[in-house]
Amino acid sequence: MALLCGMKALPAEERPRERLLRDGVDALSLSELIAIVLGSGTHGKSVLDLSQELLERFGGLEKLLDASVVELMQIKGIGRAKAIQLKAVFGIVLKCRKPLSSRKYPIASARAAYELAQGEIAHIPQEVLLVILRDVRGNLLHFEQVSIGTLSQVLAHPREIFYPAVRYKAHSMIIAHNHPSGDPTPSRSDLELTRTLLEASRVMSIGLDDHLIVCQDRFISLREMGCLPFVNSNRY
Repeated sequence: MALLCGMKALPAEERPRERLLRDGVDALSLSELIAIVLGSGTHGKSVLDLSQELLERFGGLEKLLDASVVELMQIKGIGRAKAIQLKAVFGIVLKCRKPLSSRKYPIASARAAYELAQGEIAHIPQEVLLVILRDVRGNLLHFEQVSIGTLSQVLAHPREIFYPAVRYKAHSMIIAHNHPSGDPTPSRSDLELTRTLLEASRVMSIGLDDHLIVCQDRFISLREMGCLPFVNSNRY
């Protein structure tokens, strides 16, 4: 009876593992790929149903990637071993989104800066500020989170933001922070922070090239909005 609740209830040619071998990864849905990682379901619930429940419970892939082992184990049929296995796979996905900071990585546009920041902070449920440091040629030197905020506000001070830039002898910097609400529209405090950092950048002789507001599927560049006067417009 248990077998009828698992992938063996499907014809062999329709099982996710066999389809992956025959048609490749792109032919499978997200729930089917998760089902392969899980391997088996539980009594009365097929592994495909279990994987679909995971996606529905966490509201999609992005929130599922950020789920803890304890949160995963709250799903009936996900024990400690399966939760750890899933978390390891999700960790690989998140690490693959990060550029290799040990090599020269050009940040030549707001889109390139967003792609870096998206993988770092877009999925985090609180507002987080990320500093992206560049050398004189516009290549990535280093990036790091410098502040953790509340659900709706990031708390940061210019000295915390510029400290990594001084430490790594950066020529310029880009800052980015996420809006967990999904709306990248800058708030009054976002604009005030930008003005404060612009003033500090002139004193420090470390350029502030942009301030990005990052969401899962979109972003806003305050430079492109015209909120960073005196920034060199010939090169990002």
